Amino acid sequence: MESMSDHSGQPLRVAALYRFARFEDCAALRDPLAQLCEEQGIRGTLLLAPEGINGTIAGSPDGIHAVLDHIRGLPDCSDLDVKFSGAQSMPFHRMKVRLKREIVTMGQPDIDPRASVGTYVQPEDWNDLISDPDTIVIDTRNDYEVAVGSFAGAIDPKTASFRDFPDWFRQQRDSLLGEGRTPKVAMYCTGGIRCEKSTAFLKQEGIEDVFHLKGGILKYLETVPAEQSLWEGECFVFDQRVTIGHGLAQGSYGLCHACRRPVSETDRSSPLFEEGVSCPACHGERTEEQRASYRERHRQESLAASEGRAHVGARMHAKTDD
Repeated sequence: MESMSDHSGQPLRVAALYRFARFEDCAALRDPLAQLCEEQGIRGTLLLAPEGINGTIAGSPDGIHAVLDHIRGLPDCSDLDVKFSGAQSMPFHRMKVRLKREIVTMGQPDIDPRASVGTYVQPEDWNDLISDPDTIVIDTRNDYEVAVGSFAGAIDPKTASFRDFPDWFRQQRDSLLGEGRTPKVAMYCTGGIRCEKSTAFLKQEGIEDVFHLKGGILKYLETVPAEQSLWEGECFVFDQRVTIGHGLAQGSYGLCHACRRPVSETDRSSPLFEEGVSCPACHGERTEEQRASYRERHRQESLAASEGRAHVGARMHAKTDD
């Protein structure tokens, strides 16, 4: 079991977790888990699928401890992978326990990370691996996440969804590995779960020398001192913190509540940015009718906030790959 540090005295604990396991009846697991989260005042999202559990939750240290103890009691979940961080205020609006086909959607039904995955690399050893000129480094996250920060020299597949990764690799395989090259392939993601599947996929495609960052970017930023780090920028997270930096400190980005993409200070100064309505990335993707709807939603949320009550329609991005 991992130690839950105090995270500089921040009052709330945030636990990003996953475990690939075989669940015969996900529906039977859902209600007891949801009830316990409710009793403990925990908020966030947990996904249950026949292949295991994935999600991020936040609450008091005691509440998080109780929920993690419960999850570790589920079939084959005693070695649950958990990354802890802290928060000054609750980063989620509500608690959701959802049933899914996959806990991270790749759309490759034959992939089983329990059977075959790449070699885990601890954060303190990651710099040496990716600094090797014979190593190809691939960021498996989505394009808007990569835009916020990445490892120096990493390849950005520019995918809009993790589902796109297999097609991208098959199309780029010859240019990456052609001409008799046998490089090592190192991959990383936010918390480690996407790489469980991406490395398993590459091994199924016949690539054996495959590695991935144990615990993902979150563990790297927590473990590796900033002065030794090869990470550039910030790391997007799927909650109201939006981004975090070294030491898991709060980042500088906001969130566009129309498209749920990260928004920088430069983005906020754009004439295409309107709080709660649009940002430079999504302005051309939405109609004026949609923006009018977002504008009214934002007005209602602002009114609720001024009156000290929660807006019933408030919600955060639910399309999390990690």
